[in-house]
Amino acid sequence: QVQLVESGGGLVQAGGSLRLSCVASRKGVTLNAMGWYRQAPGKEREMVAIHAGGDVSYADSVRGRFIVSRTPDNVYLQMNNLKPEDTAVYYCYARFREGLRDYDAWGQGTQVSVSS
Repeated sequence: QVQLVESGGGLVQAGGSLRLSCVASRKGVTLNAMGWYRQAPGKEREMVAIHAGGDVSYADSVRGRFIVSRTPDNVYLQMNNLKPEDTAVYYCYARFREGLRDYDAWGQGTQVSVSS
C-alpha cells in the first residue's frame, strides 16, 4: 500500500552537502511519520531523522548539521557539513496505519559516501 523511492545520494568531500529526496506512493492510507535511517558497513541500521506530526527527532550525531522536512507524500534530508562517518546507505522510512495496526515501509536505499 505504500512504496517509497529515494534519490539524491552520491559521493562528496568532507564538509560538503547533499540533499536526499523520497516520494511515497500510497493508496487509502495516511502516513503518520516519515524520515530517514542509515546503515553503515558492519553496523546496525540507525535512525537519522524522523518527522512525525509536528515533532521532529534527530540522532545526536547529526543534530545541527542535518535538516528533515516533509510534505504529505515527500520527505527530504538536507545534509550539511558532511563527515566521513556519515558514509552509509540511507533509507527512506514511513509509518502508516491500516485498520487497527501500524506498518512500516522502507525505500530501497541510496548510497552516501563522504571522502576525507
